[in-house]
Amino acid sequence: MDMLVKLYDLKPDATLEQRIAAQDITLRRALVPELRSICDWIEPRFGAGWAAEATAALMRQPATCFIAHQGPTLLGFACHDATMKGFFGPTGVDEAARGKGIGHALLITTLLDMHAQGYAYAVIGGAGPVDFYQKSVGAIPIEGSKPGIYRDMIPTAAPNGVSS
Repeated sequence: MDMLVKLYDLKPDATLEQRIAAQDITLRRALVPELRSICDWIEPRFGAGWAAEATAALMRQPATCFIAHQGPTLLGFACHDATMKGFFGPTGVDEAARGKGIGHALLITTLLDMHAQGYAYAVIGGAGPVDFYQKSVGAIPIEGSKPGIYRDMIPTAAPNGVSS
């Protein structure tokens, strides 16, 4: 299902920002020349569909894809306005890097960017970890939104080669 977030109530989290910085993790807007590296990282972990959405976000001006990295190692990404305007996602963190606050930091950073670009609300399309979004940003379920915008989508190959 989709979820709704009030962006005008969202504030930066200094404690989270310090936690990320203390781990020498950089969180920033992705650059178009990084497109191939980012998509090559996304596709085997999260599938071709998410890599395509990240491509769309990277091609916007300014890019609406944010990344977290430690030196040259990509740890996670988050996008908005990839498939639909006003939508957050896709987003993902490498399994080995989970539990460090990276997903939460990417979520906050991306949603704050949406607010800075004039959005009052964000839709989290096809929200996976509902509890995470509720706790992190007060997201609420949108009744009747499953399967939402993806209902008539042609299946794409998942990371294991099976259509999703």
